[in-house]
Amino acid sequence: MMNKLFATDAPRATILIRLMVGLVFLSEGIQKFLLPAELGVGRFVKLGVPAPETLAPLVGITEIACGCLMILGLATRIASLPLLGVMTGAFIFTRIPDFLKNGFWSGLHGGRTDFSMSLGLLFLLIVGAGSWSLDAKLGKNK
Repeated sequence: MMNKLFATDAPRATILIRLMVGLVFLSEGIQKFLLPAELGVGRFVKLGVPAPETLAPLVGITEIACGCLMILGLATRIASLPLLGVMTGAFIFTRIPDFLKNGFWSGLHGGRTDFSMSLGLLFLLIVGAGSWSLDAKLGKNK
């Protein structure tokens, strides 16, 4: 079971997607703590996220931990799941209101990063971390 979870036939170039996704989430998670009024609890309050004092740090910790796992290529498929949950929340609390308030094209422009990150996560969930990863070593990649 664990071998299948870590196994990956994805090419070495998959590291580029892992680094993109991992570094963005790591950076965003850290910023939730460094800039709490703008990007952490304060932003969650402004967006109307329930229990912002709890959820903002939880999201920040999730982004930091799972971002690091993505960068290392360790438990990549598992790490993609909570990050997809974070992205679902981002769509609900930021993208949908933006579409409704500013229209399709403005909403599309504002959501380009969220959309790209979500597709990157889905890609990694499907193909795994690639051959340059700790997952490949643990999964005894072919």
